[in-house]
Amino acid sequence: MLVDAHTHVLPRDYPADAPECFPRMEPVDGDSARELLWGAVRFRARDVFFDAERRVAEQDAQGVDVEVLSPMPPLLRYDLPAAEGLSLARHVNEFTAALSAAAPGRLIGFGMVPMQDPDAAATELKAIRDQGLCGVEITSNVLGASIGEERFRGFFLEAQRLDLPVFVHAMPAATDRLPRSAAGTYVVGLEGATAAASMIVGGTAEACPDLRISFSHAAGGLAMMLPRAQYFWSGTWNEEPPRPDRAIAHVGPAPLEVARRFWYDATVFDRRAVRYLVDLLGADRLLVGSDHPAMPREEPAGATVRSVELTAEQLEDITWRNAFRWLGTQSAR
Repeated sequence: MLVDAHTHVLPRDYPADAPECFPRMEPVDGDSARELLWGAVRFRARDVFFDAERRVAEQDAQGVDVEVLSPMPPLLRYDLPAAEGLSLARHVNEFTAALSAAAPGRLIGFGMVPMQDPDAAATELKAIRDQGLCGVEITSNVLGASIGEERFRGFFLEAQRLDLPVFVHAMPAATDRLPRSAAGTYVVGLEGATAAASMIVGGTAEACPDLRISFSHAAGGLAMMLPRAQYFWSGTWNEEPPRPDRAIAHVGPAPLEVARRFWYDATVFDRRAVRYLVDLLGADRLLVGSDHPAMPREEPAGATVRSVELTAEQLEDITWRNAFRWLGTQSAR
């Protein structure tokens, strides 16, 4: 069995009376695809983005049993006025819920919320759950602010209370330290690491011990930062027993202990990186992901994970069991 825990959805259409700041989906002549038009964004979306039958057909062809669907990250526009952001979220959530309901057991939908208004975002979580959506997607920063800042803590506490998993998708923040061409590569890696680190050092992870949260692309460079953070906390190398007398910042729980409560989509594009993640964070923390259909899946799906030397139990954890643990649901097997 294989669960792809990182795939995306786009609504086929938007209401005719939608605010001018909403995106549009225009037909493509002679094609079942549609074009997303939104400000400077121009994106040709294949019909698999919004057609349940086509999605399931591609699953069958590519060896995938279940997909977790989350909105395409450009839809998570926190720069919109809060009321319009909420209206957009509700439209996307309604579409995602209907798409998932068209193929129960094969498509598991996540909603979105207007994080520019943390209180409204927290309040909307119950509506997401009541629609039959199984979780919520947010981006790694909110208009440049780290998600671990205290003003967002109420949102995570409410997600924990409602038992809703959270998927954090890396999203570039405005920066002049790297060229714009690096936004989808290096900047995304930095953003994922910063988001996860902010949850640890900001105290939100400690305040929400039962929160089920996953980070796209293994939280970027986090896994390379954690051993240094662990050294500062413990005063020792190689995760040896702590020496508080030698520690530089022995405050709160051990960084690695907290990081091993998160889940990580192992779309890291190299078996050596997967091996490191297994060794450092554990095979029970990793999920298969693909960014499908925004990016092409491996052929066959999950090939890199399967190429790593793992026990049968570790492989089953990564390919499907962990996804259902993160979702908090039972699988069909």
